[in-house]
Amino acid sequence: MTHSPGTIRQMWQLLEPVHATLYYAPEAFDQAATLGYATDERWPGYFAYRAAPLGPVGPRLVTALFYSFSPRMVERYTAKAWDTATTEQVLEARAAVVDRALRTLLGDRIDSADLREAAELARRAAESANTAGRPLAAANAALPWPEDPHTVLWQAATILREHRGDGHIVALQAHGIDPTEALVSHAAAGAAPEEVFSSRQWTGEEWSAARERLVSRGLLQADGGVTEEGLRIRTSIEKLTDELAAAPWQVLTDDEVTRLAELLVPPVLDIVGAGLLPMQSTLGIGMKYDYA
Repeated sequence: MTHSPGTIRQMWQLLEPVHATLYYAPEAFDQAATLGYATDERWPGYFAYRAAPLGPVGPRLVTALFYSFSPRMVERYTAKAWDTATTEQVLEARAAVVDRALRTLLGDRIDSADLREAAELARRAAESANTAGRPLAAANAALPWPEDPHTVLWQAATILREHRGDGHIVALQAHGIDPTEALVSHAAAGAAPEEVFSSRQWTGEEWSAARERLVSRGLLQADGGVTEEGLRIRTSIEKLTDELAAAPWQVLTDDEVTRLAELLVPPVLDIVGAGLLPMQSTLGIGMKYDYA
């Protein structure tokens, strides 16, 4: 079964809010505080929760796999992360976060047949993912599956989004776009205002240098606006990302993918409607690209 890049992109956009609950729900901050992490901002918990499946790795590997974060930022939040709590403790904590947060967000939907069906379809796709060359996907796929449908859905969403993210790095490198340039070009293409991308903590000098490199390649205008060639390259990156993310979905028929999309809309609206997630992010969710 072959699904279009646009369909693959739609499934990512529907599943991303499910995954992102881990980083924004009040339960995430509560559990992080219990473990001993600072909670005046979300980053100590974010880096611990997201990196924990890799084991007690250091900043160099996390920098490589998270790609667009400033190495100094990664160093700040991961150098002593496993001195605060073990990866096993963090994994237990994030499982508790997901369980409690989704129970709160989804309410009566938590025990519905529709949610169980969505979890089963998403799990089939996630279990079919080939994780060769996909370290973050592989680390999450190696974890045991939970039992409840809402946590199964979260686990599947996480494997699939990390599988996609690992492929996105491949797409960026195939087009010669380094970590800072990835953010600068995405902002220029309209994914979000530049200030949203400042969360990755590159300096103004590093941002300007990346912009100058992109200008020299004809991808940006001198004022920072995207050129026709820059938009072509950015579109090519996104298309390749979607194509590289397609394989796990081939296990589902067109009707099953359509059905899963329908099933995901109500719980995703519950999550988005709670107001936990930012209106804009560096991911560019909602952007449309012309793949014709």
